[in-house]
Amino acid sequence: MSERTAVYPGTFDPPTNGHLDVIRRAAKLFDKLIVAIAENPDKKPLFTIEERTKMIKELTENLPNVEVIAFNGLTVELCRQKNSSCIVRGIRTFSDYEYEFQMALTNRSLAPEIETIFIMPSEEFSFLSSSMVKQAVSLGGDLSQFIPQNVLRCLKRKLKPSK
Repeated sequence: MSERTAVYPGTFDPPTNGHLDVIRRAAKLFDKLIVAIAENPDKKPLFTIEERTKMIKELTENLPNVEVIAFNGLTVELCRQKNSSCIVRGIRTFSDYEYEFQMALTNRSLAPEIETIFIMPSEEFSFLSSSMVKQAVSLGGDLSQFIPQNVLRCLKRKLKPSK
């Protein structure tokens, strides 16, 4: 039997407990899960690709079937390179679903052999987004229950709370 590999792509700027929840859930479903951190300069990330990769590697070091890589380009091409037949996407809201549905159909037209599965994070993380986390921390908000401690330290170094 061949190894079941999935790719979980994202910007992860910064990674949240919601991302980590999806990673843990997906890691249970597949023999190997590749967390693929997208370059995506259009999103103007706060953290460099190296910083985001380092943070997620630290967060997943206790998950032996998780590999963390940086990538640039089409997710379906990465899937082909890594012999993955599945893309994992986290969905929090209906608006996420609309966007992800369009992306899944586009990916299906580009690579019909690759499926997309949606995983919902636990309820306590369903409202979280990386942009909300960055904004709240920059304004001095305490979101320590929603982001891992290593990420919180990195965020506080990057963002000086405004008064």
